[in-house]
Amino acid sequence: MRHLIDAKTITPEYAGRLIASAEDIINNPQDYTTKCKGKILATLFYEPSTRTRLSFESAMLRLGGSVLGFSSQDSSSAAKGESVADTLRVVSGYADIAVIRHHKEGAALVASLYSSIPIINAGDGGHQHPTQTLTDLLTIHSVHKKLDNLTIGLCGDLKFGRTVHSLIEAMSQYKNNKFVLVSPQELIIPDYLREKMLKNNVSFTETEDLKQSIKDMDILYMTRVQRERFFNEEDYVRLKDTYILDKQKLSNAKENLAVMHPLPRLNEISTEIDSDPRAVYFRQAHYGRFIRMALIMDLLEEVK
Repeated sequence: MRHLIDAKTITPEYAGRLIASAEDIINNPQDYTTKCKGKILATLFYEPSTRTRLSFESAMLRLGGSVLGFSSQDSSSAAKGESVADTLRVVSGYADIAVIRHHKEGAALVASLYSSIPIINAGDGGHQHPTQTLTDLLTIHSVHKKLDNLTIGLCGDLKFGRTVHSLIEAMSQYKNNKFVLVSPQELIIPDYLREKMLKNNVSFTETEDLKQSIKDMDILYMTRVQRERFFNEEDYVRLKDTYILDKQKLSNAKENLAVMHPLPRLNEISTEIDSDPRAVYFRQAHYGRFIRMALIMDLLEEVK
């Protein structure tokens, strides 16, 4: 049984196949309206979500399939103490494929060990978010027509930002990519990820200065400081407005820069930038449906 749990399993070959499929869906949507007819997707969301949950549900419905599930832990048997393992044992009898988002790191892996249907990780704590990574790869490819020889800036919460961790894992596999890591000292990337980048000779620099470093970037991936990941409210309040991208900062950037954000945004990107052609974050959210359609079809190929 094949699953998608960790971004490091997204090889360039696999990503390339899914991107090609997603681009064909964009261009020929009428060819895919019955691809998953008779199949059921279970959405198991223990954490709140708008884009990820709705894009998965939209993806399955656009493929002609059906959807069932829950949108919060409180509306599931987890509120009674049921384990993820037991939930998946049960759900495997109701659906053909399942997507899970959970606040605990490793929950998606546990789910896959006890499931008899394909499992997709839609985010586990501050760890991984591989389908957001696929969305990001599709977006980058649509803008730059390549996934190598790029300078990728990541700004904001690099410590808890699972989308950041997943994107670094994926983009490190392509040739000559460089990373510019912009964050306050308290929110730098985790040690395990830094050590892995050093071990694999991945080129990166760390800085606290967005205004100066933006000029070298082909991609700027902004992230919000995530209140839900902090144990101390005072630390959150102190750090939440550290970086705000506005017209002044963007004036130093390349004309073909792609400004991305996994959303939701708070105030880390000024709304005055929304009309700038370099702002692709809403297009990025839209692409999430197409890449998830491609992924669902891929994982269901082996399901009888």
